[in-house]
Amino acid sequence: MAAVKASKRTRHSLAALAGAVALTATSIGVWTATASTAQAAALPTPDHVVVVVMENHAYSQIIGSSSAPYINNTLKAGGANLTQSYGLTHPSEPNYYMLFSGSNQGRTDDSCVSVGSISAPNLASELIAAGKTWKSYNESLPSQGSTTCSSGKYAQKHNPWFGFSNVPTNTAMTMAQFPTDYTTLPKVSFVVPNLCSDMHDCSVSTGDTWIKNNLGAYATWAQTHNSILAVTFDEDNKLSGNRIPTVFYGQHVAPGSSSATTYNHYNVLRTVEDLAGLSAHAGNAASASDIAGIWN
Repeated sequence: MAAVKASKRTRHSLAALAGAVALTATSIGVWTATASTAQAAALPTPDHVVVVVMENHAYSQIIGSSSAPYINNTLKAGGANLTQSYGLTHPSEPNYYMLFSGSNQGRTDDSCVSVGSISAPNLASELIAAGKTWKSYNESLPSQGSTTCSSGKYAQKHNPWFGFSNVPTNTAMTMAQFPTDYTTLPKVSFVVPNLCSDMHDCSVSTGDTWIKNNLGAYATWAQTHNSILAVTFDEDNKLSGNRIPTVFYGQHVAPGSSSATTYNHYNVLRTVEDLAGLSAHAGNAASASDIAGIWN
């Protein structure tokens, strides 16, 4: 057993070293590949990873803000804060595709996608191919698997899984279906609040409270049940070089830790893939480094 664990640690370390490439933003918004100085580190193997994606706020609007007490005083204080985390483009939709599949898949605006029109690998298809479980939980989605473009405060532009033919539509759940028995959560899930709860149309305080009320109990449970919560944003407010908040929290995250290494959506995708024990990496995640220096 010790040899198996050592082998896993070695494999993750080598993957992090081999993929130690990150994208950084220049002052004119051009993304260039640079060598990452991130420490190569073995990743944990959590039972569950939940990723929640919020909207359109810069790092300085959230981290340190009195309007976001739950994110700051619980998740950041008890977890890990990435101080140089970046979105990749504007507007929203291509960022979601990059975070989910390592590419914008040709999406450059917020228009609704033709359902199932893309066949490229992505996080969900990789999990399914590996015999692991995947679901998305989408607030205000009219019903499980609904492919509607918009409905009230629901917007398909924040739900990239509908664009892919290799992701069953019935894995798109409503937020009401988020379980109270967290042992029944899939290996990896994405949570997408609606246009108010994600801070797009409503206040930072509204979104912070939504995370606490809807995911706070899971976050507490994750601390003692081999699980992780990640909170990130799609893009900034277009005024801060696309620097966004990204916080990890859970049993294997060093409390109060931070990393000043430059990371972006591709690094987050790569890290989630590797936390799930996947050997495949979608799109640009294949050449991105794992997030390092925050694991205990």
